[in-house]
Amino acid sequence: MRLKSFHLVLIMVSIAVGIMFALQFRMVQDIRENEAFRRTQVLSGQVLQMKKERDVLQAEVARMRDRLDKLSTGPLSSQLKEEMARAKILAGVTELTGSGVKVILKDSSISLVPGENPNLYLVHDEDILKVVNELKASGAEGIAVNNQRLISSTGIKCSGPTVRINGKVLAPPFIITAVGNPDILESAIKMKGGVAETLQFFGIQVQVKKLEQVKLPAYPGVISYDHAVQAG
Repeated sequence: MRLKSFHLVLIMVSIAVGIMFALQFRMVQDIRENEAFRRTQVLSGQVLQMKKERDVLQAEVARMRDRLDKLSTGPLSSQLKEEMARAKILAGVTELTGSGVKVILKDSSISLVPGENPNLYLVHDEDILKVVNELKASGAEGIAVNNQRLISSTGIKCSGPTVRINGKVLAPPFIITAVGNPDILESAIKMKGGVAETLQFFGIQVQVKKLEQVKLPAYPGVISYDHAVQAG
């Protein structure tokens, strides 16, 4: 009797445990289904919000295009186009053609005296900068060095025996071309006590040529601003 009672209890416990496991499994499935449904609702809401934002942006783009079209065909169109072209020239983002000068800088051909510093007879970044600054001060509208267009943020730095401009390594001779009044630009470089005379004192070879037509390339890089913001 005791053995039968034990078996009966064991069977009842097994049934109870099975029912508990079944209920627990069902609860887990319900939770998963509810979570999936909730996430679907959240994602649907996000998609709907993104569609609304897209519609707003598209409407803004259409409004700005309409405004630009009106400006381009309005009475101020020629003035705006002229100002835009001038701004592009000043920024260096477009090719520039006109009369100007070409300045060629070469290392000195003087034989060094033993113990003398050879760096004194090489063209350095500061020598190029002196010529560039003189041309700017004399009204040059655009300048390039070895076909690298200079803009306001362009750096000219020595890199061993070479010079780095716009991320490009340039070697002598350095050909500096500038668009502007040829007579004024030539006089500025050749003036007594000026940059050409100073460089020639150390044997640096300086040639200045007036040209009826100079073609400067557009700045090859991307212009970025780290601190500037639009006023308004």
